[in-house]
Amino acid sequence: MNTRKILAIVLILAMALSLSACAKKAVPSGVEDGVLTVAMECAYAPYNWAQTDSSNGAVPIKGSNLYANGYDVMTAQQICDANGWKLEVVQLEWDSLIPAILSGTVDCTIAGQSMTAERMETVDFAGPYLYATMVCLTRKDSAYANAKGLKDLSGGTCTSQSGTIWYDTCLPQIGGAKIQSPAADAPAMLMAVASGTVDFVCTDMPTAQGALIAYPDLKILDFAGSGDDFEVSEEEINIGIALKKGNKTLKDAIDKALKGKTADDFNALMADAIKVQPIGQ
Repeated sequence: MNTRKILAIVLILAMALSLSACAKKAVPSGVEDGVLTVAMECAYAPYNWAQTDSSNGAVPIKGSNLYANGYDVMTAQQICDANGWKLEVVQLEWDSLIPAILSGTVDCTIAGQSMTAERMETVDFAGPYLYATMVCLTRKDSAYANAKGLKDLSGGTCTSQSGTIWYDTCLPQIGGAKIQSPAADAPAMLMAVASGTVDFVCTDMPTAQGALIAYPDLKILDFAGSGDDFEVSEEEINIGIALKKGNKTLKDAIDKALKGKTADDFNALMADAIKVQPIGQ
């Protein structure tokens, strides 16, 4: 065998090995089967909730007799429609969402998660698909119902949902507040303030607006423009869609579906979600 033939064979083998290595490094999009598997709590109205039927566009929850609906489901359906995918919803607890992405159990989470630098050390984010505003909720008969700024909440007992910027970043900004242990989830947080276990809770505007449907005796405290409001970064108010690091194919497909949508578009869809939110969610 002459030298040229030997060199040609070596080059072919090198290219084959290179392509094989690239294939091993590639991150599957997760939707090769045409199904986008999305995780959410299904207990975080108006972002997401569980209901007993398919009314108002609700979709089945995998492994359950219940259906998922809410802003996150509506957003997920729009993304699937834009890409010709079928939507599959998986119900998981808040602290299990990102681990499910890392394990490959789900393709992404659409669950009202802020696009924080800490989270982005572990996962990538598409979006944002909403811009949040931080507020507080208290009872209408509370001593804090007329608060005009954070300083007026001093001395009050408070909590928020575990693992959120509401609890970790916002509540510590209230001087003199008596911060209690975090609530396991949004329903537990809302029950704490509605029942009088705490004087107020911190959450975002959509969650607060949705809460008023189930708890009409609550009042939203919005300190925007007061000069005494929560200080949050852009990454903390940008709500995104988490997916496995390096999954550029899926990220690009989701971002393309969201491209051109404005804050007004997001807010209008959220208003639609709040309108169909069942009482008690």
